[in-house]
Amino acid sequence: MPTTPAPIEEIEDADGTGRAASRSAVRSLLRLWPYVRPVRARLFSAAVVAVVASCTGLVIPLVLKWIVDGPVADRSTGGVWLGALFLLLLGIAEAALFGLRRWLVARPLAGVEAAMRADLYRHLQRLPIAFHDRWASGQLLSRGTTDLMLLRMFLAFPLTFLLVNSVTIVVGVLIMLVQDWTLGLVLLAPAVPVMIVCWLFEKRYSQVARQAQDQVGDLTTLVEESVLGIRIIKGFGRHRSQALAFRDLSRKLRGTELAKARLLAAIFAAITTLPELAVGAALVLGTVQVADGSLSAGTLVAFLSTALALRWPVESIGFLLAMSQEAATATERYFEVMDAEPESPTPPPSSAPMPPSGAAASGAAAGSGTPRTGAPSVGVPSARGGDGQGGLRFERVRFRYPDAEPDSVPVLDGIDLHIRHGETMALVGGTGSGKTTLTALVPRLHEVTTGRITLDGVDITAMPRERLRALVAVAFEEPTLFSAGVGENVLMGAAGTADEADLNRALAVAQAGFVHALPYGTDTQVGEQGLSLSGGQRQRLALARAVVGNPRFLVLDDPLSALDVHTEALVEAALRRVLAGTTALVVAHRPSTVMLADRVALLSGGRITAVGTHRQLLRTSAEYAWLMSGRTETTERENR
Repeated sequence: MPTTPAPIEEIEDADGTGRAASRSAVRSLLRLWPYVRPVRARLFSAAVVAVVASCTGLVIPLVLKWIVDGPVADRSTGGVWLGALFLLLLGIAEAALFGLRRWLVARPLAGVEAAMRADLYRHLQRLPIAFHDRWASGQLLSRGTTDLMLLRMFLAFPLTFLLVNSVTIVVGVLIMLVQDWTLGLVLLAPAVPVMIVCWLFEKRYSQVARQAQDQVGDLTTLVEESVLGIRIIKGFGRHRSQALAFRDLSRKLRGTELAKARLLAAIFAAITTLPELAVGAALVLGTVQVADGSLSAGTLVAFLSTALALRWPVESIGFLLAMSQEAATATERYFEVMDAEPESPTPPPSSAPMPPSGAAASGAAAGSGTPRTGAPSVGVPSARGGDGQGGLRFERVRFRYPDAEPDSVPVLDGIDLHIRHGETMALVGGTGSGKTTLTALVPRLHEVTTGRITLDGVDITAMPRERLRALVAVAFEEPTLFSAGVGENVLMGAAGTADEADLNRALAVAQAGFVHALPYGTDTQVGEQGLSLSGGQRQRLALARAVVGNPRFLVLDDPLSALDVHTEALVEAALRRVLAGTTALVVAHRPSTVMLADRVALLSGGRITAVGTHRQLLRTSAEYAWLMSGRTETTERENR
């Protein structure tokens, strides 16, 4: 999977040539075809209309030739007015055709941009947590906004006018060669130098464009973090350091944009100067020919008018190439995300190897229950408790983060644990022992490296993710709320199956009655990240979200840490009734939370080192006693 893009200097140091030098802009832009194909008819029609409009402008010099060599030479006033009428009609036709072209492309290209943005958002939802851990949010945001805007602009203008201007230049050159081939060859002289300049420009500009777009993503990330962390910045008086960081990134982006401007200035100077010199030479040579009588004045006027009409198509080459390179870079950045492998509905069997025979028996020694005797057929877990297979079971589970070195120490190593059907298991361990990681494996936010996890005897990798996550409800250690109403945030845990009564029941369990005192009750908007509420209020709403759907399996990661002792006692009393009807794994740091559980598992160094009741572990495990009391082992023995 791709990682957060490195600065262009690092890319160039890695391969010696740079990313932009090794990829084709055309190949990158061709990847847009699936999105463009549904609107190809309108885009093709717009291109044809633009070609006709541009070629209509080339007829104007021929009318001028007729006026100069005819009515002007014959001093016919009526002929001059007739020629002026033709010029007026040609100008109106050209303007109308260009207006029609813009009308043809506006609506479909807005649809293309919307479709690409929708696909990107949908894909981001399906990408694994490991992807989001590596990518900065600002980089993803810039791809969904700035980059897609560049692509829409490319499809609306450069894509069409690279074709239109090419056809216009070819037609214009042919007209000039027909008028006078010697003057036409003079104007063609700069063609080769201009092509060389364009090739050199394209090669360098693509690198600078990529660097600028990556820096926009970095700057977006910093701004987003500063807004979300404004309380920390103000609380610690770090506004100056954040301002300095913002200034440094802004200066880097400014320097890169100036480098782009210098490149554009160079190619504009070259593309403008060389043709202008050729036009000047043709003017001198044509004037001499008119003086000698070998060329009519009307022909010279038509020739020079055609040359001047080609100034914009020629001079716009640099501008169009620049926009095309930026679009190619934006396409590359867009598909870096789209090419990332999403979560598969059912991973291949090799992704979670089965433990060797006897592994389940070793888990029984650690208090995991009766050894497994056979695998059930793939399907929905059934509520079974007495056969040794019901509930939640970890079998020789090992986990290492995807970007970790293959020979690194795994975060979890050989986890054997059985939470029986209807049982509540407390998970206790020191900081960094892997508790949160273990809970994230149950809803498959991460995939196990080896081993497996079963729900009522069914391997979770054999279930569709949607079904698994409908069975398992989770309350994370850090409660996250969305910019929506209180009720909407809570009902997110019910997958559209809960009603008002379920909402009120969940709020009562979480002791979240404070929502009824809010200005609009459960319809009150909580604001971004729910920061308009206190930490304890957010945690209670997160707990309500976990229990609102009456889940069969419940995973709670330290759900009461932000509550005061009185509220905690009330929540625990209500939560006991919920836990009585579900199979639960609860991460606990305090004895009061542990007392909610039927049994306790001690996680130490990535392994389950002890399983038993709270009283049993206080007697048999010094580490557990120390974690629960914070006192030394000696003091703990003296108290017993």
